[in-house]
Amino acid sequence: MSVDPAAVRRIARLARVAVSDDEVEFLLDELNATLAFVEQLAEVDVDGVEPITSVARLKLPMRDDLIRDGEIAAKILANAPLAEDGFFLVPKVIE
Repeated sequence: MSVDPAAVRRIARLARVAVSDDEVEFLLDELNATLAFVEQLAEVDVDGVEPITSVARLKLPMRDDLIRDGEIAAKILANAPLAEDGFFLVPKVIE
């Protein structure tokens, strides 16, 4: 896969990056080199290789996943302009 100058300009526009005509050729070479490297990576045989998130085999401490309401509902509702029965009151927006 290769990139042409029109694609470089389009990518720059989508990224909201100002690119001058002088920079297009440089970016064209850079993008094509990156894509060539990715194509090389696609050729690597990874069958039987387990995915990892880190090169160090660390196990992070886990905590119990408990459902709590934060016990501050009354403080939160105190900021509401209107509240009733523990809920925010808002104007109806759908008919």
